[in-house]
Amino acid sequence: MGNDICDLTAQELHALYKTGTTSPVEVMQAVLLRVEQLDPAVNAFCQIAADALDMARESEKRWQHKRPLGPLDGVPVSIKDNVAVAGLATRYGSRATDETPSPHDSPCVARLRESGAICFAKTTLPDFAHKIVTDSPLTGVTRNPWDTDRTPGGSSGGAAAAVALGMAPAAIGTDGGGSIRIPAAFTGTFGFKPSFGRVPHAPRGPFGLLSHVGPMTRCVADAARILTVISRPDSRDWYALPFDASDYELGLKCKPTPGGVRIAYSSSLGLAVTPETAVHDALMRTVDTFRELGARVQPEDPPGIARCNAIHSTIWPACCRQLTEGMADGGATLDPSLQAYSEAGATISRQTLLAALIERGELGATVNAFFERYDLVICPVYPRVAMSLAELQASKELFPHFTAWCNQLGLPAASVYAGSTSDGLPIGIQIVGGRHADALVLWASHILELALGRAPLAQLARTLSSSISGRKTH
Repeated sequence: MGNDICDLTAQELHALYKTGTTSPVEVMQAVLLRVEQLDPAVNAFCQIAADALDMARESEKRWQHKRPLGPLDGVPVSIKDNVAVAGLATRYGSRATDETPSPHDSPCVARLRESGAICFAKTTLPDFAHKIVTDSPLTGVTRNPWDTDRTPGGSSGGAAAAVALGMAPAAIGTDGGGSIRIPAAFTGTFGFKPSFGRVPHAPRGPFGLLSHVGPMTRCVADAARILTVISRPDSRDWYALPFDASDYELGLKCKPTPGGVRIAYSSSLGLAVTPETAVHDALMRTVDTFRELGARVQPEDPPGIARCNAIHSTIWPACCRQLTEGMADGGATLDPSLQAYSEAGATISRQTLLAALIERGELGATVNAFFERYDLVICPVYPRVAMSLAELQASKELFPHFTAWCNQLGLPAASVYAGSTSDGLPIGIQIVGGRHADALVLWASHILELALGRAPLAQLARTLSSSISGRKTH
């Protein structure tokens, strides 16, 4: 697998297509072969489009005639299975759904197709994306490619594993409380949760007040390119922000260093949660890096994070209850943990839910004021690195301590690779911006990536391939 085209970024593929060095068909064939070889070890995919190679052939013709549709023409992109792709079933990782193909593309998939991207497969998620690990009664357990006895996180765990192993150059994930950022942190990939409404999403479903659609990639520049495409307008999403025609990729070059940028950092966000030593050390490495590059960095906790988490603990179960009340069997086929969330949601009164929504607005105003004094916040994505699957079976509850506040307040946030543990597990650090500061978060992520380097993902695919070959030999 040395120098395999599967290990290239979307931008690198685009450059090769432009010169005719390789073709979308060759890339799609290589990706499908890698999925066949490596996915049995991690279980990242739940559906592969039967016409994947046909789409690649159409792209190849466009490149031969020097008429690509856009900057993603011919790039394979996987789609999380709670986002509709025409012709493929949208199962939401759940036995409560059926295999009826979706008649329409969701907004982000429609924009990707318009740019020539090959939306070739659906990736795994937990039952209706309700938790931050990836396993479900429908598709089973998804594993972390760095250590298959560990979780890749969730709920976009399949998407993260696919990108980490080069089984997709890029992926679309969703994030209702940390579901892009936590898997990205656990797998050494880059994950970006845009501002609420930046990427149109439909249907929004019961988690519509919290759900964000965003890119998961092997580098920041790819995510910026994808965001430029998928943030284009679509009238199906009433919550969508006004279209601003930003070129997020161009925005990465707006300033060579972060001199004068005001950054607050926190290891706990004021919560009674202590990160592991390796996570804390990665945070301080990030702080030192920005400081050396000229940013004004100082410790300070954003206000109200504990209250944001309490609000999340009210709204999330209420959303789960809304979901199950619409099911003919009352949710009897659902993951027991989703059933438990639904049961908790049944105890939440309308008055309590309304009070939480009102308080959320008040907290948002307070945090807006905080971002008048600071441009960015850097903090852990999660208190720990990827946990073992055996440990998760004994765990009663996992909570997105450091990420849910960004969903409650609609803030843009990213997980950026910031090194690894002594055991070689990747560590992600979170960069958060104020309302609608998507370009700033992407730019800061790019600066950090240039300074610290990217995770050795090509090595990861080779290591897993060798491990699989070794098991077959014995």
